Amino acid sequence: MDVTVTARAARERPGFARKARAYIALTKPRVIELLLVTTAPVMVLAQNGIPNLWLVVATLIGGSLSAGSAGAFNCYIDRDIDRVMERTKNRPLVTGELSDREALVFAWLVGIASIIWLAVTTNLLAAALSAAAIFFYVVVYTLWLKRRTAQNIVWGGIAGCFPVLIGWAAVTGSLDWAPVILFFVVFLWTPPHYWPLSMRYRADYASVNVPMLAVVRGRTLVGLQVVLYAWATVACSLLLIPVASMGILYTAVAVAAGGWFIIESHRLYSTAIRHDEVKPMRVFHSSISYLTLLFIAVGVDPLLPF
Repeated sequence: MDVTVTARAARERPGFARKARAYIALTKPRVIELLLVTTAPVMVLAQNGIPNLWLVVATLIGGSLSAGSAGAFNCYIDRDIDRVMERTKNRPLVTGELSDREALVFAWLVGIASIIWLAVTTNLLAAALSAAAIFFYVVVYTLWLKRRTAQNIVWGGIAGCFPVLIGWAAVTGSLDWAPVILFFVVFLWTPPHYWPLSMRYRADYASVNVPMLAVVRGRTLVGLQVVLYAWATVACSLLLIPVASMGILYTAVAVAAGGWFIIESHRLYSTAIRHDEVKPMRVFHSSISYLTLLFIAVGVDPLLPF
């Protein structure tokens, strides 16, 4: 009987590959991808050319570890509501592929590793900014704001702005107005990016009493807020043109991609006020495309002769 139980337990125990995938899932790799999109181009802008490739690789590794640690802490802290929400039912702490202790230890180790790695391979300023990003996402957003206020994603979204500063600091060892402007671009972009997602999963957030704006306010107000923040994001992106002497490529992309982002935001608001069926994920996906195109332009523009 004992042999049978042991054999069954061995079969049910996750193998190495499955365990590794669970740890990767704990870091929220899609979020990491988006953060890296904002880091590398800023390093090119800071260098006004191609920076040292090892420095770029080292910064991206450190940034990935930092974001992965924050994501793992978030999964650990939110494991109670993740077990209720449909959107998060496949996270490793919900499925049981990882234990709570494994997740917490992993989060701490990866977070410490990210700070040490950046301090050794880049500089102390980049390492300090990495530590600040983890602290902001875990303590300010996840522990303090997320379950208390509808403005959670507005101020909590600051954590996602730090990669811009980290990339610049890794190259120059200091900060300047250009990364500050891009910091605020990401800050203003985060609400119109995330609020449509919260509209899509409104019932999920309501079921666990998380006061996302779409839960506590009607979709018309949410749509209006998305429009206002989209306009503010695009306006802020244009400030980079005189400050960093951006050229034709960045200007064209900022205007064209920004116009597309604004149009999609207005479309969401229009359907909301007409009480038609809203499609918030269109804005969600367009916001990702917008930010990606904008930061690609940030990285390519300094390499052009015009």
